[in-house]
Amino acid sequence: MEYLVIVGLVAVLVIPMILIFYTYADKTEDEIITNQLQKIGLRVGDSAEAMYYLGEPSRTRIKAYFPKNIRNVSVGNNEIVFIVNTKSGLDHIVIYTPVPIQGDLDIHAGYHNIHVRSRGNYVEISD
Repeated sequence: MEYLVIVGLVAVLVIPMILIFYTYADKTEDEIITNQLQKIGLRVGDSAEAMYYLGEPSRTRIKAYFPKNIRNVSVGNNEIVFIVNTKSGLDHIVIYTPVPIQGDLDIHAGYHNIHVRSRGNYVEISD
């Protein structure tokens, strides 16, 4: 009987701690993915601005790691938009740029070589 009481007390203490841990871990994973995409977007935006002001033959390459759960990436209208699937639904991460940009990026998870090229009156961003 004493063992059953001890096991019951341990279960009462451990089960809520496990649930809290998994809930916090899921929330933290979504925050990490969002922060990674914001950092990538800002790097691409800064590079696009630099290439635009340097002029036509200018180009650079950015190596970036795309996390999982990206549903769509659109580049255009002075903004980069990442649509990512989170635990709470779809989340839109929008990075604005002061220069006109156009392009297309793949959404597969993993390392990407992002090419940023000045085309005179706009900057082309491609994978």
